[in-house]
Amino acid sequence: MVKFGQLFLSLTILITLHEFGHFFFAKRFKCRVEKFYLFFDFLFPFAGLLNFSLFKKKIGDTLYGLGWFPFGGYVQIAGMVDEQMDKTMLEKEPEPWEFRAKPAYQRLLIMMGGILVNLILGFLIYWMVFYFWGRQTIPADQLKYGIACDSTALNMGLRDGDFVTSVDGKPITNLRQVPIEIIMNKATSMEVLRDGQKVTIPISEDNISKILSGLKKKDFITVRMPTEVYEVTPASYAESAGLKKGDLIIGINDKLTPFYSDFSREKAYYKGKEAELVVIRGVDTVRLKSKISLEGSIGFYNNTEKYIPVYDQKFGFFESLGAGLHYGIENLIMQAKQFVVLFTVKDAHKQVGGFYSMYKNMNEVWDWHAFWLFTGFLSLVLAFMNFLPIPMLDGGYILFLLIEMISRRKIPEKVIYYANYVGLVLILSLMIYANTDWLRD
Repeated sequence: MVKFGQLFLSLTILITLHEFGHFFFAKRFKCRVEKFYLFFDFLFPFAGLLNFSLFKKKIGDTLYGLGWFPFGGYVQIAGMVDEQMDKTMLEKEPEPWEFRAKPAYQRLLIMMGGILVNLILGFLIYWMVFYFWGRQTIPADQLKYGIACDSTALNMGLRDGDFVTSVDGKPITNLRQVPIEIIMNKATSMEVLRDGQKVTIPISEDNISKILSGLKKKDFITVRMPTEVYEVTPASYAESAGLKKGDLIIGINDKLTPFYSDFSREKAYYKGKEAELVVIRGVDTVRLKSKISLEGSIGFYNNTEKYIPVYDQKFGFFESLGAGLHYGIENLIMQAKQFVVLFTVKDAHKQVGGFYSMYKNMNEVWDWHAFWLFTGFLSLVLAFMNFLPIPMLDGGYILFLLIEMISRRKIPEKVIYYANYVGLVLILSLMIYANTDWLRD
């Protein structure tokens, strides 16, 4: 419920403010706004099906309401040509208070309103996040034991204990950058330090595809660290075996596992079985019998804080503004690159996610820092996606308006009307595919 609550609140904030952007400019240019709804009062996208509101109140010409169908919302502007509009209105001359009657630049600003709000909100959130919390990075050059690799990293030539220095010649200062740099820039090589020697690791397109497909379930590379028990889960196999805080696990049965990555790989062979753990406790070495669950867990938390060097970068009020702008622009560029990756990297479309993927990425405990970072990111994602020149999206209307302003000829309203139907089918198909991500997980 905590995860759901965070996602619900984030989407509610973003949807309300996005629609307010359209509402603000429509009112500014004296357009009649017939409805302002948080969530849909119909079974989206079928405007005539299951129409009812949880709450509604008319103030002036506008009906404000709360719909029953969550994760959406809309502003209905009089005379705006869309798939819900009565076609008979297209045969009439536009009224002065209709969207159709307004100059092209005013209609453009009305359609840009939601995108502008999402952009401003995203940058504002990042500004405040960096001001109040700063920014945390994992310095790639300060790892005591180097990196730990998953199977994809090992197969492409990386080794546990390597130190990543660059990707395609770009120096790596933050370990979290590595998979992003590889995927988004379609890198062809990376350089590591291994036993004091520089080693170049080639990266194939197949490697990039595998890194991308594995990111939802595991880390491509992470910090290499010993297996030191930080906390034992109550009523777990670890508690029954007698594990204690501070214990250092160095082996399973006759196999030495000096690091947590070794331990994780080895215990996977004993899922659903019992194994003997070799543990250093103080100055003593003890052996403990423990069961391992079918999922491969024993029931303890590793002491990550002790071995992961996190750098806390603090910013002043105006410094955080610059940092927030820079970080937001980086995210927008990443969205554009991600769009390219979708069509150029093998099986990238399988990683497209919907509400389920967003839900999975939320924290299990309420964390305002993580919440606002997610909300800022999602605000910029919504700005980018709505700017795409697809009919039915804001970007589709913007494209038509720009053509009109350049050619000085208004596109027939019937063309826009039917184009929106094509866009509706496309968007609905994409939504269905994205929200079947739980089947592809």
